This record gives sequence, C-alpha cells and structure tokens, in this order.
Amino acid sequence: MAKSAARYVCQNCGSSSARWSGRCDACGAWNSIVEEAPRESAPKGLTGKKGKGIELVDLGGPVPDTIRRPTGMPEFDRVTGGGLVRGSAILIGGDPGIGKSTLLLQVVVALGRLKPPMVSAYISGEEAVEQVQLRGKRLELGAGATRLAAATNIRDIIATLETGEPPEAVVIDSIQTMYLDTLDSAPGTVAQVRSCAAELIRVAKRRGFVLILVGHVTKDGQIAGPRVLEHMVDTVLYFEGERGHQFRILRSVKNRFGPANEIGVFEMTDGGLVEVANPSALFLAERRGNISGAAVFAGIEGTRPVLVEVQALVSPSPQATPRRAVVGWDGNRLAMVLAVLEARCGLGFGGNEVYLNIAGGLRIAEPAADLACALALISALTDRPVPEDIAIFGEIGLSGEVRRVTQSESRLREAAKLGFRRALAPQAVKGGRRAPKIEGLEVLEVGHLQDMIDWLYNESRSNSVPKRPGVVQG
Repeated sequence: MAKSAARYVCQNCGSSSARWSGRCDACGAWNSIVEEAPRESAPKGLTGKKGKGIELVDLGGPVPDTIRRPTGMPEFDRVTGGGLVRGSAILIGGDPGIGKSTLLLQVVVALGRLKPPMVSAYISGEEAVEQVQLRGKRLELGAGATRLAAATNIRDIIATLETGEPPEAVVIDSIQTMYLDTLDSAPGTVAQVRSCAAELIRVAKRRGFVLILVGHVTKDGQIAGPRVLEHMVDTVLYFEGERGHQFRILRSVKNRFGPANEIGVFEMTDGGLVEVANPSALFLAERRGNISGAAVFAGIEGTRPVLVEVQALVSPSPQATPRRAVVGWDGNRLAMVLAVLEARCGLGFGGNEVYLNIAGGLRIAEPAADLACALALISALTDRPVPEDIAIFGEIGLSGEVRRVTQSESRLREAAKLGFRRALAPQAVKGGRRAPKIEGLEVLEVGHLQDMIDWLYNESRSNSVPKRPGVVQG
C-alpha cells in the first residue's frame, strides 16, 4: 500500500497544504508551518451498515436543572455564570506569568473547603509536583481536597480519571504540553492540541466532572493552537492585566451557561490573588482633582458597571509626524475621535503629540467610551480641568453627534453610588426615552460635541480656572 503524503499544517490557523512554505497563505503568519503525519482516511460513503436513529424532543418540553456548584470565590463565579457546571469544559488563557496557575490553584483549594467539599485534581505538565506544593505553601492555601500530579501522556491521564470515583474538577496545566502517543507530531502542534482536548472533553462529558484547560497565548494575545479549540469547550476565559499594575481582569469571551463579556477583578498580592468586590472604587482611588486631561468614564463590562479614569496628554511635537500612543483603548477609535474633533469642532491636534491611557490597566472595547476620551483630549488641549463630580459616557458619530448607548441606568446608578453628582449622557432622540432620573444625580444631555465643548468652556470660566485663550471655538 502506498504511503500517504505528509501534510504541512499552520500552527496558527490550522490550515494544511501539500508543500512547506515560510509564510501561511491563509493567515499570513511566518514560520508557523510544521510537517505532521497524515490523517487516517475517512469512509468515502454511507453505504452498508445503517446508523441508529436519534431522538427528537420538543423545544418547549421539560428542561432538567443545571447542576451548578459555586466555588466560594464570587469573582470567579461571576465570570463563569454563577459557578461550575458538571460535565463542562473551560479554557483559560493569558500571558506567561500573569497568574493563571495561581488563580486555578486557589480555585481548586476553595472547592475543597465547600460543604460538602469537592475533590479536585490538578495535573501539571509544566511543573513538578514539588513546585506546585511550594506555591501552595507560599500562598498559605492549606491542604484541602486537592490531589496533584505531573503528567503529559493523555493515555495515562484518562486511565487515571476512568478508574474508580472521578474527581469533581480536573485542571490541566497546560493543554499545549499534553500529547497522544498515537500521533507522530510533537506536543503543542495543531493535531496534538486538538486531539488531546477532544479526548479530555469526551471523558469529562461521560464521567461528569468539570474540566479546566490552561492554554498558552500567541504574541497577539490569542489562545495558541487551532481556533476549533475554542469551539470545542463550553467557556473561554482570558486572564488580562499589565505586569506594572496590581489588577488582573478575568474576562469571559464565550459562555454557554451564562453571559459573555463578564469580568472578574482580582488584585495581585504577596499572598496570591485577592478578589475586588468594588473595582470602580479601586480604579478611582488614586485619582487627583483639578488636573486637565482626566475624565471619568462610566462603562459596562458584561453586566457589571465599572467607572475608570481616562487620562490624556497633548503636547507640542518637535517632529514632522506627531506621535499617537494609546494604552487600554483602540488606537483606531482614537484616530477617529481626533479627526472628528478637528473637522467638526475646529480643534487643532495636528501639530501635537497625543497620549491616551486607561488608568488601572483595564482594557475598554465599547464605543461608549468615545465621549469620555474626547472630553479628556479637549481638556488636555485647552488646559481646562474637568469637574471632579461628573461621569461621562456616549458614542460619537462621524458628524460629531453623540449617540445613545445601552444600559444607561446602570451606568448612572454606579456613578451616583460612588458620589458623583453630575453625568454627561447622550441626548434622547425625538420621541425616544429620556435618561432615567437618579436621586442625587443631575444628568446633562449633549447632542453634539460642540455642546460639550461649550459646557466645558462655561464651566471653567465660572470656576475661574486659568486657560489658554483662542483654542476653543465658541
């Protein structure tokens, strides 16, 4: 029998080709194509043995209750939708050293402290058992009902999980270190990652335990391996944060058992990760008033309202091409907001360097941050401080109009709870619903960016704040 030709598979996107090349034609990644053993040929037809019939049920029929167990860590439970579901598979990714192993070790120890306790297995393919034990002692986690092992062979792991009573939660750290001895490719390749994950998920569904997989990330911040890996699991979590900040954000980008885009906030300390019950208060704890270029954005992360400070700095540029730098926000949206401010409002940013930062290390993706970023930029350019008692949210259109955003009431209530007395919000459309009235909070509606500029000009003039004349039009 003739030997099947080898396949060359891109380790970034999973596409295959008959020849090796330095650059993948599908995703454009360089030096990502690796030779892998050929797959076994699939059946060419359905003739012969017939398949079994499947049962069809009514959409409105009775639904069994989902067996969900809270972990005892409210921030982790918030991200997973209220707790761990039996038979579910969770994939968590993040930068190296961000705290993924520390967080999962704290989770499995917390499961062992429940009443009744949940027995967990922590299987590490990157560290020895002694290293995990040393981390547990350093964090003073105690013993609990956690069992440790160091293994990389999926056949041995599955044989252990299928023997006797299985643990109720299994952590695999990480999926890129696991391998199947039936494949010739190296651990971490597309074929190995896909096959190992499929075998582990199959056992978890059949035996009814919670499977938590740790995944490496690429230089772009995406989970390494085939994209199908994220489709195979029930929940995908990303652990975000800057090493220079003490805050860590656990964000769900997919969840079949709860809302997506939910976040949990943790603080990295010497004793491990500590949950932050009120992240808005901590993000604004080091805020200083009466400084130009700072504005408070009332945002929504999942179902949780979060208030963060937007900081902007505008300075004259000695270079022909001024620099535009942004941290925690989309650089394309910054370019759009600057273009709208110049074309629709007559503000000149062309000869200045512009720096924008979301304080605290949080990454903002929603368009509702446009208005707060624009106000911070205007404040930095005109040297007019934004009042301390005001929160801002709203989306900006290309014509300079301020557009409405979702969950306005939740944003306003969070601002009032933290002591803000005023809020800048989008103006209600004709015949539409106006901004809700919150006790102790005055809502100032703006329909165009020029309205906000006029408001800031009048506000700074009434407070006798020094300003540079001739910058703001109107």
